[in-house]
Amino acid sequence: MNDLERRVMAAQGYLELGLHAEAAEEMRHLPKEAFERGDVIEISLLCLMEQKRWGDALVVAEKLCRLEPRQAGGFIHAAFCLHELGRTREALDILARGPASLKTKPVYYYNLGCYLACLGEEEKAVALLLQSFEMDGTLRGHARHDPDLDRLRPRLETA
Repeated sequence: MNDLERRVMAAQGYLELGLHAEAAEEMRHLPKEAFERGDVIEISLLCLMEQKRWGDALVVAEKLCRLEPRQAGGFIHAAFCLHELGRTREALDILARGPASLKTKPVYYYNLGCYLACLGEEEKAVALLLQSFEMDGTLRGHARHDPDLDRLRPRLETA
């Protein structure tokens, strides 16, 4: 394994452990050309998101969408950044333009539900959130603390 691969693997491992500063430090040592790889772009994106640098993260997420248009990750991350920037309708638009693989991801339905809840479309939001919970039960726990779902929480807890 070469130094590039070792650093990418180390950065991915740090991310899995929630050690974003350490992941960013590994990334700092990568050659410039490595930042054209999808995995490296996504690590950079996740580090920016952890720092709540939503505008910068959106630029990187859009790059990932262009580089890997059939992969769900870039679209999910770009939509999340848009939502955090207060551009929730645009978040819905980017998900609508995303690849079919999005529909296999529980977080797609969860995030759609959150975005629609924020836009006042509560019935659709509840249905999507319940679908996400069926696909991944751990999302129900996230919903208990998600400020986007404050108004819907009583309905979600009884469903």
